[in-house]
Amino acid sequence: MLTVYPEGEKAVWFDLHDPTPEEVEQAWQACKLHIPSRAELAEIEASSRLQADGDVITLSLPVTPLEHDQLHERHSSPVGFILTRERLVTIRFAELKTFHTVAEHLAAEHAECDSPEVFARLIEAIVDYGADRLEHIKAETRRLSRSVFNRGARPRRHVGKQSEALRGMLVELGDLDEQLSELRETLLTLQRALPFVADRGRRWIDREVLARLKTAETDIQSLNDFEVHLTDKVQFLLDATLGFINTQQNDIFKVLTIASIVGIPPTFFAGVYGMNFQNQPEYHWAFGYQWGWFVIILSTVLPIAWFKWRGWW
Repeated sequence: MLTVYPEGEKAVWFDLHDPTPEEVEQAWQACKLHIPSRAELAEIEASSRLQADGDVITLSLPVTPLEHDQLHERHSSPVGFILTRERLVTIRFAELKTFHTVAEHLAAEHAECDSPEVFARLIEAIVDYGADRLEHIKAETRRLSRSVFNRGARPRRHVGKQSEALRGMLVELGDLDEQLSELRETLLTLQRALPFVADRGRRWIDREVLARLKTAETDIQSLNDFEVHLTDKVQFLLDATLGFINTQQNDIFKVLTIASIVGIPPTFFAGVYGMNFQNQPEYHWAFGYQWGWFVIILSTVLPIAWFKWRGWW
């Protein structure tokens, strides 16, 4: 889909959303600029993501969609920016609310904006989105932190349910780590892109816009630091969750080991008195049957008492 703002001969912003070949051709006819394909935008080399040819600056950013279908996983999608003195062309292959928000604000203001102004607004919107995502992940890590340590501190009466809950938390932590990874890629690319744009366009980009780009660069640096903190937090919670799961498994093996050891002495005595030899004196005692039970029960209680006294159980 091709959207033009403002409509008419003085169009400044051409937004291509998952464009068809006909729409790409239409944008080329209007701007006379090369429209990169998705494969070109997906290149990860810095030289491919940041290009300048005279006054034409081409950028490629990996951006995660703000909204996603719950039936499909969230994944980053390349977004291309072609910035010139008169035109800004954006190419995207996912639904991004930031673009719609910027377009709505521009339409509501009824003000004439040049291409660097629109570009700056889009960058600021993407940075704001990154900050919102990091705040959301921070809240999720707090919730998971309380859940992990509360479940780990509870009495182990329902080990199966606790293990299932902890495994669910592992899935959530993995999803948070994936979100952080995608945000990190976007922020790091932006951190390299903004100085590149400011340097290559300093002759024709307004000083106010350059100052806003510099402010966005500073914000990105702080977001990168915060993202590193959240990544460490997620890794800590992941290690803690795995530690609680391992502790539960060790407790189960410990119980099974104690049960097997405790069962050896009574099994031995039951086997001895179960032999049908005529010369066993206990068979002729008046209380031989009671004696056999006493020895079996005592051989069971003594190992249990020993484990309790040693604090092994």
